[in-house]
Amino acid sequence: MDEEFRSLTDRLRIEAGDSADFHRLLGTEDDEELAEALVARERPLWAREIAAFRLGCHGDRRAFEALVLLLNHRDPERCVSAAHALLLLGDPRTPGAAAALAGNTLRTAYALQPVRLLTALRAPESVPTLVGTLRRLLAPCEPHWRVALACVEGLGCLGDAEARPVLRAALPHQRLGTAAAEALSRLPDR
Repeated sequence: MDEEFRSLTDRLRIEAGDSADFHRLLGTEDDEELAEALVARERPLWAREIAAFRLGCHGDRRAFEALVLLLNHRDPERCVSAAHALLLLGDPRTPGAAAALAGNTLRTAYALQPVRLLTALRAPESVPTLVGTLRRLLAPCEPHWRVALACVEGLGCLGDAEARPVLRAALPHQRLGTAAAEALSRLPDR
């Protein structure tokens, strides 16, 4: 059992009341049963999350939509689990979905995991989305500094010279300056 699955199991055990259905969804090797849990009426969120996570980790694209919804959830732990499963899923729609969530100005408070997922994906959408999101988050009195920091760190990991101007703009920001300097040092020389 990997660490993400263990974390999901521990978190959802309480929510599920340690029920027989909970244990069945955790233990089944039948992807059809998991897929049915995604679409069955009146299934609790924890059951859908287990099913989506397990299917995503198995590379079953039927989990894609549910995982994207969970990636944009208000509960940060659900977002972490969804990002992990989406990374393993390998669906070609994932970078576009993560970019849409990371760049959505109305959902910035929930953009941390989409930003981190874009960094891990190293997709063509990654750098432009992180640059645009960071540029917007450098505005005065912007409260989402953790998302901005994830953008800075992601741009440093991606090492694309196109990020140089926005990383320089982040240098004077108290919470971003050190990470921006580190990210700039990782960019290729011109």
